[in-house]
Amino acid sequence: MSECKEEVCPCDKYCPLQNALKIIGGKWKIPILCVIANNDGARYSLLIKKVNGITDTMLSSTLKELEKCDMVTRVQYNQIPVKVEYFLTDKSRALVPILGQIAMWESNFRSPETNL
Repeated sequence: MSECKEEVCPCDKYCPLQNALKIIGGKWKIPILCVIANNDGARYSLLIKKVNGITDTMLSSTLKELEKCDMVTRVQYNQIPVKVEYFLTDKSRALVPILGQIAMWESNFRSPETNL
């Protein structure tokens, strides 16, 4: 495998790719974003149901991280019981086609040995 050459790599002191991976990296962020994107918004109960294996604590903390990074918007409705929904922001909506391209890339080059 070839190394990233300095004249080709856009990374210097600031690496936009590393920063992007900090924002969307981890086990749960992309699945959460996908559920919200596929449902035009999602309530907490839908997320806990659709994101297989996530705990309440992890879902809550990951949603807070995504909100802090301006990837999701939390909307609370003034009603009883309280209704809360999460929506993608413009920033995360711009990411959805890129995630689709990554998924297509993986599908095109999948091998049985790397199927996780």
